[in-house]
Formats: sequence, C-alpha cells, structure tokens
Amino acid sequence: MTVPDLEAAGRRVDELVRLVPDFPEPGVLFRDITPLLADADAFAQTCDALAALVDGPVDLVAGMEARGFLLAAPVAVRLGAGLIPVRKAGKLPGPSASESYSLEYGDATIELHPSTVPAGARVLVIDDVLASGGTAAATVRLLERCGAHVAGVVFLVEIEALGGRAQLVGHDVRALVRVP
Repeated sequence: MTVPDLEAAGRRVDELVRLVPDFPEPGVLFRDITPLLADADAFAQTCDALAALVDGPVDLVAGMEARGFLLAAPVAVRLGAGLIPVRKAGKLPGPSASESYSLEYGDATIELHPSTVPAGARVLVIDDVLASGGTAAATVRLLERCGAHVAGVVFLVEIEALGGRAQLVGHDVRALVRVP
C-alpha cells in the first residue's frame, strides 16, 4: 500500500462531514459521516489514511456500534487484521462481556464476545468521533479486561474542546482531523 497523503485525506473529511446542530438533542453538534461514506474515492482515501495512522502490527480492530463498524471493517482489511464488533447491550447472542459508561447525553452499556479476544492480542480501537471519550474509554477497559493489549485508539475526528483524550491517558490516541 502506498503512503496516503494524510493532509489531503483530512481536507476531504472536513469537506464531506456534515455538521448537524441540536442532534440527537439540543446543544449537541452532530458530525454526520454519511456524505463521506457515499463518496467512494473519499471513503477509500479515508480508510487508507486511518490505517496509516497505526503504529506497528495489530491482530484485531475493534469498532464501536454503529459508525465505528463502518470504519473499522475496511481498516481491518487494509491492516490484515480481524474485526471485533463492539455492540450496544442486548445485541449479541450467547455469552458476552459488558462495560457501562456515561456519555455527553446519557448512559450506555457496550458488549463483545470475549471468545473473540485472544489473551495478549494487539487490538486497535477505532471510531468516527472522539468527543467526551466515554465510549472509547469503556471499549478500552472492556478489551483489557478480556485480555487484550490495546495497541492504539484511532478516530476520524477529534473534538478537542470536549476533552475526550484525557479519558484515554496511557494509550496512543490519534485522529485524522482535530477540531477545536
């Protein structure tokens, strides 16, 4: 794979990610990635850029429901890694491990199948937006509790003003685009 132009990929993200005020509730500025996903060239460029942000080999890529799935799957393929879907509570059949957490507009619980996380596996966590950091931090805790080594945490966009990076201290956190 050729080394992608990270600045050009970041500009495409800025151009295509739509800002939606007051969604899902008043005061929240939602970042809609569907226009980016709908542009085949920009989506491919973005996935290449996200994969290029990763330092070292990974065994698995964990993506959080729902938009994290859309980025984690193609990045996993590019990295030659497996995929772990981190689901909302009650969505997985059979035994699951769970972690509850708070986010900017409520509480939530995530789950995964612990049998998909071999002890010591190097896992990359990926999601679309780093806001307050609750979902990412819960995912990291859950993976570590299941025996994984979290090799890094990668985001499409980081909203710096919300301070989510502080919840991931001790982990390699990277974002393709950082906004104030």
